[in-house]
Amino acid sequence: MKPRQIVPNVHLVGAVDWDRRLFDALIPLPDGTSYNAYVVRGSEKTALLDTVDPSMWPTLAAQLDQLPAPDYLVIHHVEQDHSGSTPLVLERCPDITIVCDEKAKALLLDHLHVDDARFHVVADGDTLSLGDKTLRFLFTPWVHWPETMSTYLEEDKVLFSCDFFGSHLATSDLFADKHEVHDGAKRYYAEIMMPFGAQVTKNIDKVTQYPIDYIAPSHGPVYDDPSFIIEAYRDWAGGEPRNIVCLPYVTMHDSTRLMVEHLTAALVDRGVAVERFDLTTVDLGELASSLVHAGTIVLGTPTVLTGPHPLAANAAFVANALRPRTKYATVIGSYGWAGKTVETLVGLMGKLKVELLDPVMAKGMPRAADFAALDALADTIAAKHKDLAPRAYADLAVCRHEPS
Repeated sequence: MKPRQIVPNVHLVGAVDWDRRLFDALIPLPDGTSYNAYVVRGSEKTALLDTVDPSMWPTLAAQLDQLPAPDYLVIHHVEQDHSGSTPLVLERCPDITIVCDEKAKALLLDHLHVDDARFHVVADGDTLSLGDKTLRFLFTPWVHWPETMSTYLEEDKVLFSCDFFGSHLATSDLFADKHEVHDGAKRYYAEIMMPFGAQVTKNIDKVTQYPIDYIAPSHGPVYDDPSFIIEAYRDWAGGEPRNIVCLPYVTMHDSTRLMVEHLTAALVDRGVAVERFDLTTVDLGELASSLVHAGTIVLGTPTVLTGPHPLAANAAFVANALRPRTKYATVIGSYGWAGKTVETLVGLMGKLKVELLDPVMAKGMPRAADFAALDALADTIAAKHKDLAPRAYADLAVCRHEPS
């Protein structure tokens, strides 16, 4: 594609990766992704903001052929999907200067072995004049690495935010349709930003001190209605959990499935929304999205060699790593003779600031007493959730959870 103009002399370059389906050997990409770079052309100097994943370098190089050679390369974040083509840019533009913060410089030296003499290190709030365009550098750490910064283009009120406000979405659209991008942006937040909710909120407050007409992230389309994604981020990072139970489960001989079916119905009868995920088929992004607003996590698992099924253990590990604002958690499932399933899963979720509700573990096939215990658990959850807000319409997208 040709460079695409956002405002005069500000172009989106980079590459759309339509076919990629896994990121970091971990994160599913059902809608592909993009690696956005931007060129800001001033009356005196030109800056390239970020690069692309090295696999997409030919695409970026072809677009740079159509624009003035950049004098500066601004690196917002050192992960290779943004900085990985830096050595190729330096080879192409031998006089270019890398602009970044001190932490990014150290990481670039470690990750890419860049020449130490090529850097211009900036401090928080510093500016760089391109002539009639001024770049202001705003440190936005932990969205989602410690060195991350954003760049604010003062004359055109464009915030180049890197991963902040991004979405894994391959699209030919320059500007975001909020209905199309919402699910991808929420998944993206859940997968990499959720552990840093407090820092996300601080960084939102920091960047919104400036008037913003456009947000140009490093993944996904550009926002020409930035209020939409800013308010969504405020809710995801700082809003209260809702009247939702996130129920990931795995079953081997149907005992756990019967318990999950019973608890699902009991919760729905009591006015509690349930988002249920079969861990043998679940998309990690959908599970992460559910955790953004879930008031309670219920893990369903059989016992395998005295412990939880590995898929349930992985779900507990993921929840612990993402650190959602969930208020309550518990375990349901079955065992054959004995085990430490509950203790193991609780131990795997040690970073969650939750109240642990009484688990329900059935020996073998569940009996009437086990179903009665599940009813009691549903009563407890409904009572705990009585002051939580209902699930919003926008949350319903995560309910594509089990195969038909």
